[in-house]
Amino acid sequence: MQTIIVTGGAGFIGSNFVYYLLSQVPQHRIVVFDKLTYAGNKVSLQKAFQGGRVLFVKGDIAHAGQVRTLYQRFRPGFVFNFAAESHVDRSIEGPEAFVRTNVEGTFQMLEAGRLYWKGLKETDRKKFRFLHVSTDEVYGSLGPTGLFTEKTPYSPNSPYSATKAGADHLVRAYHETYGMPVVLTNCSNNYGPYQFPEKLIPLMILNALEGKALPVYGDGKNVRDWLYVEDHCEAIWKVMGRGTAGEKYNVGGNSEKTNLEVVRTLCRELQKAFPAKDNPALRQKGLSDYGGLVTFVKDRPGHDRRYAIDASKIRRELGWKPRHNFASGMGATVRWYLDNKDWCRKVQAGNYGRQRLGLLKKK
Repeated sequence: MQTIIVTGGAGFIGSNFVYYLLSQVPQHRIVVFDKLTYAGNKVSLQKAFQGGRVLFVKGDIAHAGQVRTLYQRFRPGFVFNFAAESHVDRSIEGPEAFVRTNVEGTFQMLEAGRLYWKGLKETDRKKFRFLHVSTDEVYGSLGPTGLFTEKTPYSPNSPYSATKAGADHLVRAYHETYGMPVVLTNCSNNYGPYQFPEKLIPLMILNALEGKALPVYGDGKNVRDWLYVEDHCEAIWKVMGRGTAGEKYNVGGNSEKTNLEVVRTLCRELQKAFPAKDNPALRQKGLSDYGGLVTFVKDRPGHDRRYAIDASKIRRELGWKPRHNFASGMGATVRWYLDNKDWCRKVQAGNYGRQRLGLLKKK
């Protein structure tokens, strides 16, 4: 049975990818390697553990000894590196953790992977692949027009995106210098099940259900391209299996929306699934619609204005395109959070109260 290692597999995209693998590749064993920070929780993998093909190992990708042991113990054929600190607001307040995990951690995964790969038999060496999951934020901010392509120069504007850019450069260098069979994906904003509630969409859903303010940064006109997480998982699997070693692939949802449009769409979906008249928290405030909770707040420092992905390369070379449009993906997402309130409660308990993060504090 071939082994697949998924770092960060207890997080948002990682856990969704584990479920995708279970449905698509029944002949593989899956090893989840995760530090279990605030945003990673084994409760997200409860159903995955039931079949016996998923093994969990707690560990830190920035710890050289743990990473070397991981490779030698499980002898993987594929390695997917999802592990990362990913919340821009947190990177503003505490960038050091982002440097350690996103840069040092990626280096340790690459270096241990390189030594492991070099030691394989020739037949196994030809099959081995390492895929690094990155973000469109490394490209910086777009104006009103244009799209990020794989050739767009890097211009990161936050500690988070700067550390992801550094990791991307290391991944490319390991192919160019050592010939290591790596592939890289840069995705747009993901949404869907199991996303920690510090991110825009789950934060807004949970706040709305409790009748709390829906804080929209600045004028609400910052634009992102939204990608349903299941579509992203399919793209990653295609890139690993059929992508060209040393290449990078942009993965986008072809769904550009302003933040305000996203919040208003959520309000409409919530109104259909759980009308305001049936929500005691809304009735107590005298509101007949979730839109009445929208509140504009001070913008985030260095807030990029617009991201948009050109995903023509992955569509042309690998035949991938998103299966979900924004309306269907958002409807499914709202229903999932309504049906999984217990998960929401467990992952937040004791470590997050949905407070505002990322504002520069005066000394």
